[in-house]
Amino acid sequence: MLMRPTPKSSILFLMTRSSAPTTIAAARLALTSGHLNRAAGSAFSTSAASRNMQDIKNVTVFGAGLMGAGIAQVAAHVGFKVTLCDVTDDALNNGKKIIESSIQRLAKKSPGAPPFSSEIVFSNLNTTTDPTRAVSEADLVVEAIVENLKVKQDLFKLLDGSAPRSCVFATNTSSLSVREIAESCSDDRRKRFGGLHFFNPEPQMKLVEVVKAPETAEETVEALLAVCKQMDKTAVRCTDTPGFIVNRLLVPYMFEAIKMVERGDASAADVDVAMKLGAGHPMGPLQLADFVGLDTCHHIMTGWREKVENGEDVGLSKDLVAESKMLTDLVAAGKLGRKSGEGFFKYDK
Repeated sequence: MLMRPTPKSSILFLMTRSSAPTTIAAARLALTSGHLNRAAGSAFSTSAASRNMQDIKNVTVFGAGLMGAGIAQVAAHVGFKVTLCDVTDDALNNGKKIIESSIQRLAKKSPGAPPFSSEIVFSNLNTTTDPTRAVSEADLVVEAIVENLKVKQDLFKLLDGSAPRSCVFATNTSSLSVREIAESCSDDRRKRFGGLHFFNPEPQMKLVEVVKAPETAEETVEALLAVCKQMDKTAVRCTDTPGFIVNRLLVPYMFEAIKMVERGDASAADVDVAMKLGAGHPMGPLQLADFVGLDTCHHIMTGWREKVENGEDVGLSKDLVAESKMLTDLVAAGKLGRKSGEGFFKYDK
């Protein structure tokens, strides 16, 4: 059963990455790149026997942030043997703290029947900073690292030579092309490469978008759908189009609201009140943009605009992706929304 939308749960579904400030994200990006370069020197290949792709038992999750920890929590709870991998022990310890906090928070909401058990989750969870060892027996790899194309490609290139041939690769990207991420892998692996887009917070949000890139085999899609079913998620299928389903509809909605304010059509407050009272939305589009992070909104739309300018046939119009000076100026001023204390509205830190 899908959760009823609330301002602090399902409205945050676009926030599929950590809301840490840009400087922290940049530092983490540099650390991840260096770690991959070191690991590449010790990568090994495996001759593990081929197996049925739908018989997935061992799941490796890369990235111990909010998204990765949440995915690991859900997978371990339903019985998958999960390996959580990140670049440092500190990152992994933080990921375990995220999981424990999530379990305790949900237990308080349902004291009679807590939805997650710490004993079950942690008995099925192992951690490591060694990416090649993490995938040596993996049936499924789910990547939830920094939203940077090259870093994702570098990771999957390394893993392609280390994981069993039958292992399915999946990216949790919310804004990048699954096909482009998979380009660093072998032709054979691309058939077993798809998108598995969870929504934050994963332990509560029921939806997962299963994304089929042009090279993705139907058997791979079926395997990913089976994993979602075992995780008690509702999966929807879609092709590798910018934003997939939810963000393809949601981002233009927020962006048009920004442009209305920029043109002087209405104030930010009035736009939000109109959509809450007139359309029954629990949160207006501009407050939603603040919650998502104005830098995240700007990053997504910039990526889409580049595709249009490069002549890619992605079904996006130039008017839709045209730059908003107001949004660009807010981001440049460090007004990123709720996480910075101010965006279109002001927030208590």
